[in-house]
Amino acid sequence: MTGKDPNFVSLEERFNMNKKKKSANPKSQVDIDWKKPGKLFGGLLLAFILLIILLTNIYVVREGEYKIVRQFGEIVKVVNEPGLGMTIPFIQSTTTVPKYLMNYEISEAEINTLDKRRIIIDNYAVWKVNNPQLMIANAGTLVNAEARMEEFIYSVVRTELGRLAYAEIINDEDSSRGSLGEQVTARVNELLAADNYGIEVLDVRIKRTDLPVENEQAVFQDMISEREKIAQKFLSEGDADKRRIEAETDRQVREIIANAEREAAVIISEGEAEAARIYNESFSKDPEFYNLFRTLESYKSTIGEDTVIILPPDSPYARILSGITE
Repeated sequence: MTGKDPNFVSLEERFNMNKKKKSANPKSQVDIDWKKPGKLFGGLLLAFILLIILLTNIYVVREGEYKIVRQFGEIVKVVNEPGLGMTIPFIQSTTTVPKYLMNYEISEAEINTLDKRRIIIDNYAVWKVNNPQLMIANAGTLVNAEARMEEFIYSVVRTELGRLAYAEIINDEDSSRGSLGEQVTARVNELLAADNYGIEVLDVRIKRTDLPVENEQAVFQDMISEREKIAQKFLSEGDADKRRIEAETDRQVREIIANAEREAAVIISEGEAEAARIYNESFSKDPEFYNLFRTLESYKSTIGEDTVIILPPDSPYARILSGITE
């Protein structure tokens, strides 16, 4: 075909026509250049916002804690296992409650003992949350739970110590009522369980026991007087034991001496009897010698250095003194 179709437009002609339009309207060219970067920025901003929302609604459950998931203030889930979780944006929120053991210092309190002594008690408690849902429902926060726990502990400690004497409180091992800490712990847990606070007290201990300043001297004097009475009692008991032991020893000594003297007298009498028998047997063989021996023995007992004896010359007793033996 040599003729040209009036509806046919070549590519070159179209390019030239578009170029002329752009040259005639430069403002339109500028608007077209800014559309693509604007869309890109908007997309990035939207992605960033979505990322922030996603990150802020992811929660981490660590070892030793509970995660409480709330929806419009109501508890919908309690997570106690470590891991990751996610809440519904703008609807749900999380609260962290510790699962580990906690130590709580109880305020000092002044109480009266059974023996009417005023003392200041400083306690501490070891406790934990065993039901976070009940704790939040009935106490609200950990601070409120600790406040209620402290009220119960103070009430129970005041009651229990009011039944004990001061000496039993100072030395808990000598108390006739058993361990004070165990009794207080058990009673406090009963009160907490009755009100469904969702917490448990593991131990309550007396950290320090002091006397009021105005009562220290009076109590010290009472303690000194009491110790003096105890010491005097020991001394009196010691003296009584001493006298009892001495009396018993003297009695045993007298019995031993009496038995010894009795046995000695028996032995002496037996010896004298045996000696007399021997003498009799010996002297019976020579009566004259026996008489002479008896006379000489009598001289030993009757004649001394200054003894004067007046005897007739023919007296048999004087004959031996005079040397006459026939």
